[in-house]
Amino acid sequence: MSNFTHWNEEGRPKMVDISDKTITNRTAIARSTITLSDEVYQAIQQGGIKKGDPTQVAQIAGIIGAKKTADIIPMCHPIMLQGTDLQFEYTKAEVGYELHIQATVKCSGKTGVEMEALTAVSIAALTFYDMCKAVDKSMVIKETYLVQKTGGKSGDFLHK
Repeated sequence: MSNFTHWNEEGRPKMVDISDKTITNRTAIARSTITLSDEVYQAIQQGGIKKGDPTQVAQIAGIIGAKKTADIIPMCHPIMLQGTDLQFEYTKAEVGYELHIQATVKCSGKTGVEMEALTAVSIAALTFYDMCKAVDKSMVIKETYLVQKTGGKSGDFLHK
């Protein structure tokens, strides 16, 4: 287990000590995709979702998710985020549509914000599903992944 940083000498979980790390500007971008039927897409476009605009509510939920990441992911450090933003883009798919959700999270700190960005898109996708499930429960939350991260000791990352 020596390769894993979240295990102590006794083989038990621990939160990594970041006290000696350098403060750097850090950014993470994550994406998630949801498939949805023509029926759901049309209901959204026509204002037919009874709970309201699903992307507006998902946007707020995603921001809250980023802020609350340390509360739900046990080994994450609480981070003072300097910015969180989400973008939503519908594309026509072979069958129905896809909604692509992207979150960008920024901070200046001793640890990265990858988990915050991933949590933001995950919570946004779950919220979108919740908002639209009355119309059609067959939506599928698909790929959720880290697109890019900058800053920190491990350097930059770009998903290929």
